[in-house]
Formats: sequence, structure tokens, C-alpha cells
Amino acid sequence: MTDQFLDLEDEEQPFEQPDSVEAILKHLLNVVATAKSMPLSSSVMVSREEITALIQSALDAMPEELRQARWLLRERDEFMADQTREAEALMSEVRAQAEQMVQRTEIVRQANAVAQRILDDANEEARALRNQAEDFVDTKLAGMEIVLDRLTRTVQAGRAKLAAPLVRAAAADEDAGSEDGFFDQDQS
Repeated sequence: MTDQFLDLEDEEQPFEQPDSVEAILKHLLNVVATAKSMPLSSSVMVSREEITALIQSALDAMPEELRQARWLLRERDEFMADQTREAEALMSEVRAQAEQMVQRTEIVRQANAVAQRILDDANEEARALRNQAEDFVDTKLAGMEIVLDRLTRTVQAGRAKLAAPLVRAAAADEDAGSEDGFFDQDQS
């Protein structure tokens, strides 16, 4: 792996500022790959200044398009986050409106149920009042019938009493007239 990086630059050449990020990264990889190992360790020693300079050069050499692309990605992420927040707010509003509509529908349903109960109660009360009125009138008419029946019997009895002396007197007159004479005129 170390051999492939060695062909880019020799270790003895001083670092010159390459113009592409790829060249800088290859040089950085070459520096790390060819660094001297620590005794009795797999760790290597590298110059902090050299590595830092290479990384900074790579950052400086990055194409403007890459920075713009990162900026566009950030803008897209922010836009998507804004759109997500707006969608969530809209969904919350829609849920609230739907809940209000359901509540209104429930209120209307309950109001209709209450109205129907009131109508049913009023109809039942009207039937009860009508039955009570009919019973009251029937009771009064029965009482009047009894009174009228008694009154009719009393009137008939009175007429019968009145008619009895007249019948006796007429019978007595008939009996008397037949004995005295033929004509009533002669008696005077």
C-alpha cells in the first residue's frame, strides 16, 4: 500500500503547494504512509505542522462548486425542515378543525336527540292530558246522567201524582152525571 503513494512525490522533495485537492490528499496519504515507525510500536511519527499545512491546503484548494453544493445541501435541509414544520402545523390545524367538526356534529346529534326526547315527552304528556280530560268529562257526564235520570223519575212521579186526582175526579164526575140526568143544563 505504501508503494503506490511513493510514486506521486519523492520523500526528499520539499512540499510544494499542489493545485488540486486530490493531489494534496495523495501527498498527505504518502506522508503518513512513509512516516517512520516508533520503536516497538505500529504507530508512526509525523510532523504536526506538515500534516496541518496539508489539511489546510486541501481545504483551501477545494473547488468553489463543492462549497456551493454543501451550501445548497444545507439550504435544502433547512428548506425541508421548514416544510416539515409547516406540514406538521397544517396537520395540527386540520386535526383541530376536524375535531371541531366532529364536536359540532356530535353537538348537533345530541341536540337532535334532546329535541326528539322533548317532542316525545310533549306528545306523551299531551296523550296523558287528553286521557285525563276524557276521563274527567266522562265522569261529569255520568254524574249528569244520574242526575238527569233522577230528575226524569221525579218529574214522572210528579206528573203521575198530578194525573191521579184528575183521573179520580173525572171518574167521579162521570159517575155523578149519569145518575142525575141526562143533561147538565137541567141541573141549575
